[in-house]
Order: sequence, then structure tokens, then C-alpha cells
Amino acid sequence: MNDTSIHITDNINEQRFETPLDNDFAFISYRWESGNLSLMHTEVPEAYEGKGIASKLAQFAFETAKRQQRKILVFCPYITTWLKRHPEYNELVQKDYNI
Repeated sequence: MNDTSIHITDNINEQRFETPLDNDFAFISYRWESGNLSLMHTEVPEAYEGKGIASKLAQFAFETAKRQQRKILVFCPYITTWLKRHPEYNELVQKDYNI
């Protein structure tokens, strides 16, 4: 799988950023809460793990929030780990919220 085969879209009806993979999808599910983007869960089919797909989905989510001037609430463990490798996006994380 190469970079050009990753086409991520915002599936508003399913509330997820997704990319089709053969007969399946990789995605990050989200919710809108008080104008903030809550990233809930990241899922990549096992056959596609380790190919950078989840990272591309995360970057798409953060770039979407940045364009819309929204903050992100992180509930997904993968996103928490991803942010440690991509501190340039930390400014988009809403730090003072109560779960």
C-alpha cells in the first residue's frame, strides 16, 4: 500500500474520518461536543496495521480541526500516543475539560 492509495473523507453521517480498504474501512470515530471535536476511537483492520494508516487518519483529524479553528478532546488511547510523536499538534488539544 502506498501513500496515494489513502483517500480520507469525513463521513458526517457515521461521525468518523475514514478511508476505504478493500471491503473494509480504517477510521477514527468522533463526536462534536460544545464546538470541540472529540476523538473517540481509532480502528484499522488487522491486515493493514503497521502501514501508517492510523497516523494519516490522526493527522487528517487534527488538520480538519485546525482549519475549522476547533479544539480537540482526546478520548482515544492511540491519539494520546500519536500526540507524543507529533507535539506540533498539542496546541489544538483542549486541556481544561472534564470527562
